[in-house]
Amino acid sequence: MAHATVCVGFTVSGLLRGARRIFVTQSALTVLRHSAFCYCTVNGTIKSKRKMDHLERTANNFRQEVISQAKVCGITKESETVKRLRLAVADKDFTFKAGQWVDFFIPGLSVVGGFSICSSPGLLEREGVLELAVKHADHPPAQWIHTKCALDSEVALRVGGDFFFDPQPGDSPVKLVLIAGGVGINPLFSILLHIADLHGYQEGKGNGYKMGTVKLYYSAKKTSELLFKQDILGLMDAFPGKITCRFHITQQSSQISEELQPHVTEGRISEKDLAKHVAEDTLWYICGPPPMIESVSTLLCTIGVPRDCVFFEK
Repeated sequence: MAHATVCVGFTVSGLLRGARRIFVTQSALTVLRHSAFCYCTVNGTIKSKRKMDHLERTANNFRQEVISQAKVCGITKESETVKRLRLAVADKDFTFKAGQWVDFFIPGLSVVGGFSICSSPGLLEREGVLELAVKHADHPPAQWIHTKCALDSEVALRVGGDFFFDPQPGDSPVKLVLIAGGVGINPLFSILLHIADLHGYQEGKGNGYKMGTVKLYYSAKKTSELLFKQDILGLMDAFPGKITCRFHITQQSSQISEELQPHVTEGRISEKDLAKHVAEDTLWYICGPPPMIESVSTLLCTIGVPRDCVFFEK
């Protein structure tokens, strides 16, 4: 889910280290008309006169120079409407930070897709692969993934995005609250998996970055629409007390499974839920539909969370 990234003026030592901006050029398929169709209000809300494509929405975001060939090496059904792709990346210089997205180039298709990576940087380092979870839509790249993509299909990828979590060994420990709505879980799941890698490395090596606790709040209409729920339950079991999650369900009529019941709240994420996490050493990451992001951002401001401790991506 790669949409226009809007970060609320945030810098913590080391987390955004080394970023440099590479803009899409005219040769990248289209002349960007970002400024003609999009304007930002004083509170950072993005409004558009028409639906922009991925390259337009992300025209001012960081992009790497490396474009790598990749081959589809796995396809699974994550939900009724979401396919999970596993991609073997050819270029060994290809890297990304947890939370970033990729420009998704499909041979023979002029429209460039934009999808948030849902796997960890560690998986790429260990196995040379990354994963995407793509919801079915009329948008040509998503439609291609759901109707034509097959094992061994070849595509090209380029990493971009200013929304990520990338602590370094010398940084001060922080706690995280991750707030996801619908397929907005994708970049936050990447961050969650990266945090699990950090915990595992710390336990195994006794050095590196010492990660604080992480709480995920994940909202969807029904439990059947919760992506990665089994993986998330597994992470909670693997790191008890360090990684916790609350699933918020808003329109479920059927009975909730016994396995999920202890972790489910019926209703939206509330002020009461979030207020208990307000602290100087806590960072907040939000990803989901724009109205949800705006609502949660306002709520965080109301309960006293500093604006420079909040990241979000629409």
